Amino acid sequence: MPEKYDFDRFIDRRGTGSAKWHKADSEDVIPLGVADMDFASPPAVLEALRERVDHGVFGYSYPTAELTETIRLRTRERYAWQIEAEWIVWLPGLVPGLNAACRAAGDVGDQVLSAVPVYPPFLTAPKNMRRELRTAPLQLEGERWTFDFEALEAAITPKTKLFLLCNPHNPVGRVFDRKELETLADLCLQHDLIICADEIHCELILDADKEHIPVATLSSEIAAKTITLMSPSKTFNLAGIGVALAIIPDVKLRLTFMKSIAGIVPHVTALGYTACLAAYRDGASWHSALLDYLRGNRDLVIDTIRETPGLTTYPVEATYLAWIHAADIENPGEFFLQSGVHMWDGADFGGPGFIRLNFGLPRERLREGLKRIQKAMQDLP
Repeated sequence: MPEKYDFDRFIDRRGTGSAKWHKADSEDVIPLGVADMDFASPPAVLEALRERVDHGVFGYSYPTAELTETIRLRTRERYAWQIEAEWIVWLPGLVPGLNAACRAAGDVGDQVLSAVPVYPPFLTAPKNMRRELRTAPLQLEGERWTFDFEALEAAITPKTKLFLLCNPHNPVGRVFDRKELETLADLCLQHDLIICADEIHCELILDADKEHIPVATLSSEIAAKTITLMSPSKTFNLAGIGVALAIIPDVKLRLTFMKSIAGIVPHVTALGYTACLAAYRDGASWHSALLDYLRGNRDLVIDTIRETPGLTTYPVEATYLAWIHAADIENPGEFFLQSGVHMWDGADFGGPGFIRLNFGLPRERLREGLKRIQKAMQDLP
């Protein structure tokens, strides 16, 4: 029998400096905004961190051979992707990886392309690195968000050097299928674009009939043009620990990427490496139980929003995030905050009129948040 994990337990994060909970520190607010979960990390991770703290020395650290081999085994078993140890570049988070990719592709003044809506660092990283952001909108096919390939191609110019891909997608919750990824990859090859693929949600697939396909596995030609970003932080709730990795098969691209972070991006800490190894090596049972719990929360959100007049939402294939359209509400983030629910306004994602809801929390708290959302809509004039 699998071990029982208590995802219903309320953990009060007020007063801990939590970015997600900062609006709840002194107000009656249910935080459903920032994308971390309100669950304790796996017991195996907590125990490994305790042992590392008890060791008492926190000097500069490298990843151990066991951690590297654990990463290689995981990509092979989950995605039939045979990576080499030297392809891995360790990072203190995914966002530095996005910024580094922008810096590594082309020169100052060149262009970076992405599809919107997408989570905000995709929209800010190009400017940070003195690149120009180009965007094309995702499109709805029924209830399914997908790429508008004609719009993407129309947005490409001779100065476009990089495509930023989010898969599984934050905030629309899609797991892009092989055909979609192949069409996108072919487009990037035709225009000689590097792909930076943020795949941080790859282990949060909620639909049993969906699978995550790393875009770099499509062909050797695509692999040579791809920077893949992964991390245990979303799956195992380790965002505050600070550990991620880039997988870059092409040596020239890898060296350029490494040069772009040299002397600027800090190294992963001893605790980051410790947590990553424990999560990937020993977290399988907790991970399975988490996915079951998130499916229940996902279904509760979808059912509740669909029976709430004035709101529309879409199937969530992966992540713990729901993308909700509030068509008749100006500034929906502020509107729902006044009703005691903090969610992230879609304008920051390039999707004004939408709201992103995080359902990674105990179910009773989620129910209360949804009740407040429904009441706010009922009270509209």
